Amino acid sequence: MAKKSRDQKDNREIPEKDERAENTEINDKNVEVEKNPDFSASDGCEEVLVLSKAEVDEMKEKLHRSQQKEKENLESWQRERADFINYKKRIDREQEILQQNYKAELLKKYLVILDDLELAMRNKPEEGEDPTNWIRGIELILRKFESINQNEGLKKIEAEGQEFDPRYHQAISHEEDPNVESGKIIEVLQNGYMLGDRVIRPALVRVAK
Repeated sequence: MAKKSRDQKDNREIPEKDERAENTEINDKNVEVEKNPDFSASDGCEEVLVLSKAEVDEMKEKLHRSQQKEKENLESWQRERADFINYKKRIDREQEILQQNYKAELLKKYLVILDDLELAMRNKPEEGEDPTNWIRGIELILRKFESINQNEGLKKIEAEGQEFDPRYHQAISHEEDPNVESGKIIEVLQNGYMLGDRVIRPALVRVAK
């Protein structure tokens, strides 16, 4: 009788293990991890991470915030670029207006010379008339023209009888001249000019050798 009781005890139905419980475990971060029975550790894919709905929602929210921030940065960059382009256009326009104003003021001064020359040409002496006064008038116009140049910072380069200097003079010939020392300028064929410290045109000269 005792044997039968043991047999009955041994033949009791053994409850099946919960397959999902068997294939899952809790990792050290308290996140449920599902084991994949089709892969072994040697396959390099031992665990599959299972996230809770709250964790998924949190990741979606982070992604949304990141995308929104990226969009805001792009829009900000586009606005700043447009502002810079408009600023550059405004500066260029202002500089162009300043240049035009400067040119206009400068040309107004030279228009006075043009007026004087036109008047002189209308009153040039006829054949047989004394041209002395007319020549003096032309000389006055020339001095007025030189005065305007000086006021604008234009200075004539002194060259006559000077030592030849390639920084300020351009030699068109080197000639023997018994009356001029070697290396000195014999004659100025065209005046040179400077604006401040800048040579805008060298003087054309003949040089003694």
